[in-house]
Amino acid sequence: MDKKVKSIDNFQCKDWLLNKHYAKRIPSISFAFGLFDEMKLQGVCTFGTPASSTLLNGICGERYSKDVIELNRLVVNDNSEKNALSFFVSSAMKMLPKPKIIVSYADTSKHHNGYIYQACNFIYTGLSSKFIDPKVIGLEHQHHATYAHGMTNKQLIEKFGDRLYFEDRARKHRYVFFTGTKKQKRNLLSNLNYDIKPYPKGNNKRYDASYNPQIQITMF
Repeated sequence: MDKKVKSIDNFQCKDWLLNKHYAKRIPSISFAFGLFDEMKLQGVCTFGTPASSTLLNGICGERYSKDVIELNRLVVNDNSEKNALSFFVSSAMKMLPKPKIIVSYADTSKHHNGYIYQACNFIYTGLSSKFIDPKVIGLEHQHHATYAHGMTNKQLIEKFGDRLYFEDRARKHRYVFFTGTKKQKRNLLSNLNYDIKPYPKGNNKRYDASYNPQIQITMF
């Protein structure tokens, strides 16, 4: 495969995340990587701090919460080679500081099973918990933690009034991957608070990713 993975600036992800990825919003980004083919950007992969403090402390305990990072966006052009995604994710994770506890999700509401994470040997830890999220008319593009962090439902109602509504959060397949030395990975695995479960199977449903983002040219 004649492709390279390189760290990129956050602004280079904007068009891809807002217009090509199904979520249509930009998450917290601590590290961003691009998949390049002859200096043309063919995909982006981003990692950031999860919005949930429960998740940060829950995976391996509060002691290791600072090492938790979420693979929160992954998108490549439709004409990419068969193994481009697994090559991209594996290469990007190797470029992160170590040790790291990497968590990522496959959205059941989009009929995703997380086959890319299975191909990269992530650990499957089951479905995320059931939640009801506050939503605000006109702010659907934002994560609820952006406008509801630390606020009670009563405070949200007082602030947003009739614009506020509540929606069941789609449950997601949760995958975890450890990076570091063999000793560090063994230690993290021994502190994993989730049960390890068999990989889920089923038919994936592709979303419309036909949008052609602006191709950035980067000199190596």
